[in-house]
Amino acid sequence: MSFELQATDRGSRARAGVLHTDHGDIPTPIFMPVGTVGSVKAVHQHELRNDIDARIILGNTYHLYLRPGLDILRTAGGLHRFIGWERPILTDSGGFQVFSLADNRKIKEEGCTFRSHIDGSKHLFTPERVMDIQRVIGADIMMAFDECCPGDADRRYAQKSMELTHRWLDRCITQFNNTEPLYGHHQALFPIVQGCQYADLRRRSAEYIAERATEGCAIGGLAVGEPTEVMYEMVSLCCDILPKDQPRYLMGVGTPANLLESIERGVDMFDCVMPTRNGRNGMIFTPHGTINIKNKKWETCFDCVDTLNGECDNEEDATSTFPTPYTLAYLHHLMRAEEILALQICSILNLRFYLWLVRTARKQILAGTYANWKQRMLPNLMRRI
Repeated sequence: MSFELQATDRGSRARAGVLHTDHGDIPTPIFMPVGTVGSVKAVHQHELRNDIDARIILGNTYHLYLRPGLDILRTAGGLHRFIGWERPILTDSGGFQVFSLADNRKIKEEGCTFRSHIDGSKHLFTPERVMDIQRVIGADIMMAFDECCPGDADRRYAQKSMELTHRWLDRCITQFNNTEPLYGHHQALFPIVQGCQYADLRRRSAEYIAERATEGCAIGGLAVGEPTEVMYEMVSLCCDILPKDQPRYLMGVGTPANLLESIERGVDMFDCVMPTRNGRNGMIFTPHGTINIKNKKWETCFDCVDTLNGECDNEEDATSTFPTPYTLAYLHHLMRAEEILALQICSILNLRFYLWLVRTARKQILAGTYANWKQRMLPNLMRRI
């Protein structure tokens, strides 16, 4: 895998590049739809490929390990073949699940013991085991095993957690170097910066990761309860330290505004469940703000969703990639009737918007006009329609 940095915006640290993998090239900045269990919820692979044009999707090590399980994935020839997806895949390490399963896990030096949320069975994730699991899954990009501590953790806990993450990283690297890919394509390992909201810890962690990153790196432990301003501060700090010739992945972030602010600070890759999860609950993202399609105001609105794009200031801001035959009144009806099709349509619309947003950001970076474009976009993105 290699990363080609193509341009940096004249008025900010925003970057445009291309990440080359054995399963295809990924133009950056990029957003990765979340396919937790081998499926982006309510979205078919052909829609991801042809309608949304997702260049890479994310799978979850914890969930895929529990089901369908490693034996099935190995027999299938890896996750790509199992789900019929020929483009790149990134797998997280299960570290966030360690964080979210606080009542059902125990963390120690060896690794993390947890109980399955499915049947209560007991399992142990060690750094070595997590590397082996991701080899079986066959993701193009594997994440190092880390602990994601709460955003409001005290400094003592945050430091202890960060140091454990660093020791686990060294074990991940050793196991990664001692094993080989199983399905004939290259796999890369990304280490993860931790340190909570403490600048000195983030700096130490970013320096530690920068020394060990070979093909890319990630910033974790943000958007987990800390103030947004603190998140942006930590992102800026990390991007100042992490290698400039490698892609930077901000994990689990976030809103459209979060994406644009973080791109401006030098982030290249994102993932988040927000476009699909919020879509399933009736929120539609547009270039002019968010719509709660459940609101009665849409009951008799027979405009199509893409007619909102006509309000754009100029052609460069338009989202002509959004044509849809569905009216807002029809989507309101489907959602109120609890029709499954509503979840599908809203999820697709949101993913199309997110991918449009990063593609347009990339065009602006290549033109050297990103900072001004971002300032025009932000007020609209944060508005409720």
